[in-house]
Amino acid sequence: TTKFTRASDIPVAFVEKNVKLRGKLHHITEKGLEVEHIPISVPFITSVQRKWQSKGLLLVRLAGVKLAPGGMAWLQQELKPKQMIWFQLLGRENSSLECLVLVNKGQFLSVCLNEEILRQGLGRTARIEGLHHDSRLYWKLHKRLLQAELKALKKNKGIWREESYSERIRDRISNSKFVQTLKQFANWLGGSIKR
Repeated sequence: TTKFTRASDIPVAFVEKNVKLRGKLHHITEKGLEVEHIPISVPFITSVQRKWQSKGLLLVRLAGVKLAPGGMAWLQQELKPKQMIWFQLLGRENSSLECLVLVNKGQFLSVCLNEEILRQGLGRTARIEGLHHDSRLYWKLHKRLLQAELKALKKNKGIWREESYSERIRDRISNSKFVQTLKQFANWLGGSIKR
């Protein structure tokens, strides 16, 4: 029932047990998602506690994901301000939390943003900070993230997109010295005619 306003407020046991917390999204920044923690409501206790709760936002980072340039724009398009999200604690580093972030898509379906970004080809798999490298959970999550990245690679999406044969030929032709010289000549000729 306690509202957490800083990463350091969250008990170590919560991080070690990979507890899921609920929050309201406020901002998407280069550093991560700024989320207001929404504690569990207990009718009488919650109304009393609200008077003494301090205000503050938690910095939640997508664990195991290194965003590509298009990843930030995609997040801003997909997530709405004040949207409710769930974040599963995996680690804590200074003032930020390394988490799996879950977003509800409909009544019974939720999507893991960490995996979805990789599936769209908008990031690369990275080391999951905060989890012990030799733990079962680390390798289970890392495997899921790699599988999501592999789907983007197979479908030729995002950063994995390769130019088609016709695009490569068009680029080679437009970048050739002969075509460049021809363009310069046409520009010179056009300029001469106008005078």
